[in-house]
Amino acid sequence: MGERGPATMPTLSRRSKIAIGVGVAILVLLLVGPRIVGVTTDWMWFSQVGFSSVYSRIVWTRVAMFLVAGIVVGLIVFAALAAAYRSRPVFVPASSGVDPLARYRTTVMTHLRWFSVAPAVLVGVLAGLVAQGSWATLQLFWHGEEFGKTDPQFNLDISFYAFDLPFYRFLLNFFFVVVVVAFLGNLLTHYVFGGIRLGNGRSGGGLTVAARVQLGVLAGIFLLLKAVAYWFDRYALLSGDRRGDIFMGGTNTDINAVLPSKLILMAIAIICAVAFFAGIVMRDLRIPALATALMLLSALAIGVLWPAAVEQFSVKPNAAQKERDYIERNITATRDAYGIGSDNVTYVPNWTSKPPNPAAVNSDTATLSNIRILDPNVISPVFTQRQRPKSFYGFPGQLAVDRYRVDGRLRDYVVAVRELDPANYGDNIQNWINKHTVYTHGNGFIAAPANTVDEAASQTDSDRGGFPIFQVSDLSTYQTDKYKAEAPIKVKQPRIYYGELIAKVNPDYAIVGSVGGDKEYDSDGKGYTYTGPGVSLGNWFNRFLYSVKYTERNILLSNAINENSKIIYNRDPRDRVKKVAPWLTVDSKTYPAVMADGSIKWIVDGYTTLDNYPYAQKTSLQEATTDAQDLTPGQTARAQANRQIAYARNSVKATVDAYSGEVELYQFDTKDPVLKTWMKVFPGSVKSRAEFDKHKDLAEHVRYPEDLFKIQRALLAKYHVSDPDTFFRSNDLWSVPADPTKDNPGKLKQPPYYFTAADPTTKEAAFQLTTVMSVYGENQKALAAYLTVASDPKNYGKITINTLPSDTQNVGPEQAQENMKNSTKLAGDRTLIEGSTKVTYGNLLTLPVGDNGLLYVEPMYIESKTAGAALPKLYRILVYYTGPDGISRIGYDSTVAGALAQVRIDPDKVTVPGSTAPVEGDATPEPSTPETPAGTSNGSSPQRDAAVKAIGAALGTLRDAQTKGDFKAYGDALANLDKAVKDYEALGK
Repeated sequence: MGERGPATMPTLSRRSKIAIGVGVAILVLLLVGPRIVGVTTDWMWFSQVGFSSVYSRIVWTRVAMFLVAGIVVGLIVFAALAAAYRSRPVFVPASSGVDPLARYRTTVMTHLRWFSVAPAVLVGVLAGLVAQGSWATLQLFWHGEEFGKTDPQFNLDISFYAFDLPFYRFLLNFFFVVVVVAFLGNLLTHYVFGGIRLGNGRSGGGLTVAARVQLGVLAGIFLLLKAVAYWFDRYALLSGDRRGDIFMGGTNTDINAVLPSKLILMAIAIICAVAFFAGIVMRDLRIPALATALMLLSALAIGVLWPAAVEQFSVKPNAAQKERDYIERNITATRDAYGIGSDNVTYVPNWTSKPPNPAAVNSDTATLSNIRILDPNVISPVFTQRQRPKSFYGFPGQLAVDRYRVDGRLRDYVVAVRELDPANYGDNIQNWINKHTVYTHGNGFIAAPANTVDEAASQTDSDRGGFPIFQVSDLSTYQTDKYKAEAPIKVKQPRIYYGELIAKVNPDYAIVGSVGGDKEYDSDGKGYTYTGPGVSLGNWFNRFLYSVKYTERNILLSNAINENSKIIYNRDPRDRVKKVAPWLTVDSKTYPAVMADGSIKWIVDGYTTLDNYPYAQKTSLQEATTDAQDLTPGQTARAQANRQIAYARNSVKATVDAYSGEVELYQFDTKDPVLKTWMKVFPGSVKSRAEFDKHKDLAEHVRYPEDLFKIQRALLAKYHVSDPDTFFRSNDLWSVPADPTKDNPGKLKQPPYYFTAADPTTKEAAFQLTTVMSVYGENQKALAAYLTVASDPKNYGKITINTLPSDTQNVGPEQAQENMKNSTKLAGDRTLIEGSTKVTYGNLLTLPVGDNGLLYVEPMYIESKTAGAALPKLYRILVYYTGPDGISRIGYDSTVAGALAQVRIDPDKVTVPGSTAPVEGDATPEPSTPETPAGTSNGSSPQRDAAVKAIGAALGTLRDAQTKGDFKAYGDALANLDKAVKDYEALGK
């Protein structure tokens, strides 16, 4: 029987080679083609918005990193394979006379280029793809700005940990992988070509000298890299979480046990590396073997067992004392990293420890005249039903609160723009032409004073009373003479091409600007042609690219597109900001504001963040920013990414024009070194603070961002404590109370609220973002602190914390809610109205009044239970207030004035001279007693006496109807009472 020769690669016919070539070409086209289209269209988009330098810097950085990493890694792997091949033995003995690797060796020899170059190229490409994803790490290292602050352990500038250390770790991890791959490639090549033979010495097993040298060198290099890694591991200890349940950063064990062990292990790693190199010279494999055993045992004993013993037997028994210095480091670093140090936070101790001064409370006009009774999370359906002339328009489920100065007074407004809402598109709009070329923009800016409704709600089934007073700026009003003369908020371009709702359509592009008649829907019988910027579709090449991008052949074939057509996309303001500044963390919410030139701008807050900051507490971005507002139906806010951060600054204010989509980034925090670094990476992309300050109208509308405030309050629940012992014992913690106003089975946190009230320092009306904190504990609901942060330019970002005495129980929001709902004033009414209507409680506001007064205010809304007819209307105002006599009182009235009068706060302070509404806070005050209606005098006359008598009779009928549960009689009685009150008020005019 003849011996079978070595196998050879099968040959292919010419037709097979062509078929394979075509298949490979198609595969490459499918894989690479979309990338090419994406890169090209992105370049066109960035050029159109004016940020081409940002895109080119990112692309070229990625390309450079891909090439450098790919070439370096490819050469190292190729060198490892080539070295093994060149040093192969000439003759490979086989113990059994048959060489099992002969056929594979012959195949490799026959196609040497494929088996030597291809692996190196493949690994190089993979390495390049991995490396280019770390472009930001390289750029931050290259342009890192110093913080001017040092860590307490190594006295290195914080920039080392923020910008340098991540790059060094990236290089180390990268070369670790490269050396391991090179080692495995070299090992396999030696094995295939006989440099490594299995078996014992008698059967021909063993290593050639070349194999021992090459593998020893690679193993020694790996150990040297490990030694370098131990050196840098020391710095990572300052962001450790050994005691993460109490504080983060280096602990007593880390600094006194782990830190020295890292240096010892580094020395051992160097010795072991030398041992491997010595084993090469001495030709004794026992030396590297002993070195490996030494390394493993040392890592276990010195790196694991010794720190564990120190922790268990030395630190834990005296943890409070042992960790004191490290807790102080953690407190200082955390406050600095999140901007909650003494430079930004002012504490007012023992608030409400003294009884409130009635004179100071009654004179607090800045707060009492601005009590917000419109809840932006409740009244969106009213905006939709009353300000939606066409079904394809819409408003988000969660509206925004902003402030405007009207007639010299600062007033809160609930604001929104009337957008196209793809969720409401009818069947006639669903075709491609209508969705992308006809219905392209929304129409109008809508604002409603937040402390006023049209009139007091008297009956539950009336379509009057309890609704916002709308101030509309849209196509039907903005050019009229009356609007130009009288409108408190003037808009000159009400068309909305960019917004939150329109971006819900997927994909969210519109093709606009086509000449040949105004084809875009503007109003009934009237079209419009967009004149703003966009990416041109005036040539076939661009049309082809976008038809591929959106897999839509109509872009290429439709006659609705001509040489003047443009495509606009990325229409959500947050998406646009994130696209041009990928290094920013964008706030989950945005809001529209009208500028002095009449344009509508979306304002977007941008944060700079860091993953590590020495000794700073890490916090979950998603967890800290999740609260009960996420329960709002139809809201457009987005959840933050689920990642841990150790540093945050609201460094950038961005605007996006609602018509043109123009994006502008402004430096807001001039001290933030992270922003300064990014401004060096992308010069010219962020305008200076001086440029921002030129826009006084913009400065008047910036708000302190919610997400940052939520992060800060989550940390202040713990980091308001300065004493390390108290901090360790955790006996003075706060918690964010659960929102009591919603069906909240998960006990989601109460959100912070925007409103205008008296500034804590100047006592003038100021726009603020506020929250309250409760005493920590599962069943603790008592109020612990009141936090407010300023949004006005003069003291923007200054946080004031009013802490309440710990030796007394102060009613928190959940307790106030229960007390108000269960009060006798509301209980009977609830029985009646809840039978036929749905009751919704609006935002429960906590308001400091006077010096030591604490006032809870909550609007109560009702809406029909009939499907399709539900429209929330303000029905009553609830207030809870503890007076100077120490007695807590509850007010329940259809007006703020009436409710305040019931808790003995002067309702006259609610009225604002010159208001367009009859009474701020509502229209008609309901009397607090039959004898003296709220806000009136006791002047006597026959007519006045008769009017008071009529009010008393109406109240008596009202009580009888309530007792009997007769809803119809109750409604009639309310109407009679309303008429009697109006008759009484007419006597005073």
